[in-house]
Amino acid sequence: MDIRLTVFVALVNHRSKHSKLMTTLVEREKSAFFATYERLPIGAVTSAEGVHINTDMGATYLDAISGLGVNALGHSHPAIVAAIREQAGKYLHLSNLYLQEPQIALAEKLKQASGWDKVFFCNSGTEAVEGAIKLVRKYFSDPAKTEVLGVENGFHGRTYGPLSVMDKAKYRDDFGPFVGGAACLHGYDAATLEAAVSARTAAVIVEPIQGEGGIVEMPLAFIDALNALRTKFGFLIIADEIQSGIGRTGRFFAYEHTTLVPDVVVCAKAIGGGLPLGAILTRTEIAEKLRAGTHGTTFGGNVLACAAGCVVMDLVVGQYQSNAAIEGGYLKKGLSALQQNYPDWIRQVRGKGLMLGVEFTAKAKDVQNHLFERQIITNVTAGEVLRLLPPLTFERKHSEELLQGITEAVHSLAAAPSLVA
Repeated sequence: MDIRLTVFVALVNHRSKHSKLMTTLVEREKSAFFATYERLPIGAVTSAEGVHINTDMGATYLDAISGLGVNALGHSHPAIVAAIREQAGKYLHLSNLYLQEPQIALAEKLKQASGWDKVFFCNSGTEAVEGAIKLVRKYFSDPAKTEVLGVENGFHGRTYGPLSVMDKAKYRDDFGPFVGGAACLHGYDAATLEAAVSARTAAVIVEPIQGEGGIVEMPLAFIDALNALRTKFGFLIIADEIQSGIGRTGRFFAYEHTTLVPDVVVCAKAIGGGLPLGAILTRTEIAEKLRAGTHGTTFGGNVLACAAGCVVMDLVVGQYQSNAAIEGGYLKKGLSALQQNYPDWIRQVRGKGLMLGVEFTAKAKDVQNHLFERQIITNVTAGEVLRLLPPLTFERKHSEELLQGITEAVHSLAAAPSLVA
């Protein structure tokens, strides 16, 4: 049987075995939810612990995407759960009218780990990007210097500021018009950058490693040009570390692997330990442009998220950042060897630490489906890129299981006579 049909039939059979819980949830979701999400075909999640997710069918899955990079310490880490419980016993929400020790403690930990001067907390990555755009415009306070540029294939969120510096049609179609004075470079090279920036440019926002864009690292020539052109035109560089930050690449921020020197950094995802939290980090002279009342948020820096974030910071910096480098290196070496064995199937292996992408010549979805059958969760982005964002708590046995699963999937597909890569 054609391997694609075999996988499809297996998935259909799996879905046909839904429990009463799963059937009920599907019906309730269809009735109540916007139809904006495509759920993974694994059943209804009943619990999750460490690097595993459990479903209503009694299956346990190895989670190699960790909530799209959120669960850096895995699921339900006992220290995070304890911190949330302790804080919940004191109070849940006060608003930012009050001094709150967990907020300040987390800001101090971020400062110490990153070297930045000041921190602003919000609720999410897209809010951090929105705030950063406001910040750079306030910093210059010049109607002739308001332009903010993004880079093609980037992803910064789904609100209007981020969408305005992105170019992917699937995120932008039918949502315009977008924010004025914002645009996206149609090229990821020094020449395109040089042609685009000018004295009007207030900021260029870049991802040191594009996540949704397919785990693409900034070209070295682009970085050199960006640093030089900033000196020439006096704009700011915003580093989007929403997916790549907080130890995921083996360093606290991914830009630390490069010669990029940003002026503003935005992060989110992992920093809240599973709760909504985003942050903007910058130098004092930039931060001081936002005074009381000029920017704010009701829920940003929620005390539960900050309590969880303090645990994340302690464990990531103290232990799991280095583990990300070790296990990521092991996985990348194994995946690169696989690419050498199957060059007609695997075009490239990219990324750093536990932020890796395997670009296939075709049929990355088939590989993903094979992994579902082996009870391993991955996802596909940017066309044919299998994206791997495992928890930073991955052990060697988990890396081996993931690598073996991908190897067997590629071998099975390549051995099918009816398929051509």
